Amino acid sequence: MADRIGFTVWFTGLSGAGKSTLAEALSERLKAIEAAHEILDGDVVRTNLSKGLGFSKEDRDTNIRRIGFVANLLTSHGVPVITAAISPYRAIRDEIRKLIGDDKFVEVHVHAPVEVLIERDTKGLYKKAIAGEIKEFTGISDPYEEPEDPHVKVHTHEQTIEESLDEIWKHLVERGLVKE
Repeated sequence: MADRIGFTVWFTGLSGAGKSTLAEALSERLKAIEAAHEILDGDVVRTNLSKGLGFSKEDRDTNIRRIGFVANLLTSHGVPVITAAISPYRAIRDEIRKLIGDDKFVEVHVHAPVEVLIERDTKGLYKKAIAGEIKEFTGISDPYEEPEDPHVKVHTHEQTIEESLDEIWKHLVERGLVKE
């Protein structure tokens, strides 16, 4: 057990960009090499650990700090962690990166243009946000601050899930966080 390396892969991007899908795909790849790990999905955390929080900047920051706290706790105990959360504000993501440590933190920007996400709109959220039915919706009425220098940036409107996953995996291998 002493050779287990804890790290956090932090998926960030707009709603519908593919964060949860990629998190699940990465989880499957880690399972294939028998690597124990945890997934912290923003939607799941929000309905449990962050129940009662709204979508104000302060509440969003609190939610992301909670996810970061749990990710850091697990990472420090040798557990690989995959997070999938919009995490719209750069300063909070940088705070989490500093908490976990640059050597164990992998920021993955899951990117697709908002126009593509409006077309995809699998949950109907963009339609409601544009109509004003959802207030403080990231990318429409609330800002999303793209990472300035993510470790990996995948373009889910141009790449398959497998192509995006391969880029992420290559980075993890190059950093010595996983072995092929």
